[in-house]
Amino acid sequence: MGTWLFLTAAIALAPQGSAQAAAPPATVPAVAVAPVPPDTEIERFLKEAEIGSSKTTKKGVTDSVRATLSDGKLTHEAHIQNIDESKREFRSNQGVEFDFRDSYSFNIAAYKIDRLIGLNMVPVSIGRTYRSKPSAFTWWIDDVLMDEGDKVKNKVSAPDPAYYSRQRQMMHVFDELISNTDRNQGNIVYTKDWRLWLIDHTRAFRKNSALKAPANVTRCDRQVYDKLKGLDRQTLKTEVGKLLDDGQIKSLLARRDAIIKKLDSLGPSALFDRSAPAITPPGSAAAR
Repeated sequence: MGTWLFLTAAIALAPQGSAQAAAPPATVPAVAVAPVPPDTEIERFLKEAEIGSSKTTKKGVTDSVRATLSDGKLTHEAHIQNIDESKREFRSNQGVEFDFRDSYSFNIAAYKIDRLIGLNMVPVSIGRTYRSKPSAFTWWIDDVLMDEGDKVKNKVSAPDPAYYSRQRQMMHVFDELISNTDRNQGNIVYTKDWRLWLIDHTRAFRKNSALKAPANVTRCDRQVYDKLKGLDRQTLKTEVGKLLDDGQIKSLLARRDAIIKKLDSLGPSALFDRSAPAITPPGSAAAR
């Protein structure tokens, strides 16, 4: 778990002042980033591209790999995970979990469900064999600004608080939907346009029907809400039936019902229309 991304942009700390005066939060502007290829192109690339150099990632506890792939036209990196562990009882600082599962396959399922509901916050992830083991190959995110841990540590404020808040609200909806037990500051990642990406879902898809933290479900993108309502068992069986068992699908749909019920109870103000952040023009003083 934890982030598997190399942070490509360091956040400058404000100069230290007197012991009595706290440094104000820094605000990093949103700037344009390179466009991401369509999902179908990324899926094909991850399935077919030849694997070149690779190295173990520096963060996380699953011995995952960062590898360079190339198909002769495109060269790009992928995150490879093949952990697949089950335990009757698992103890952590969060308590005891029974019927514990930590599986690479949940990364693939999270991506597919993200696209089914139109969320688009999870990078493309596909199944492929690596060193004779079934694995998840996940597109390595470019133009990374920071993860949530660095944002908190360096007291960085988002330039568009409303856009930032809406993304966080959607993260909570998604984590409740897939019953993600391992969301942490290392697997919440921001690119330089302040788009939030959710990574590393190997400890999701538990079989609880109730929401873990219903208070976190406060608002939802209107289009995602509509697609959530339309999600059904047959669609899930078709899209993720090889990744999730019947019990996991049944529990996910029960949680979906609880999410919709909670949002409906909050009234029309719980729904919003998605918008893009204001991007600082290249070359402006704010961008430098």
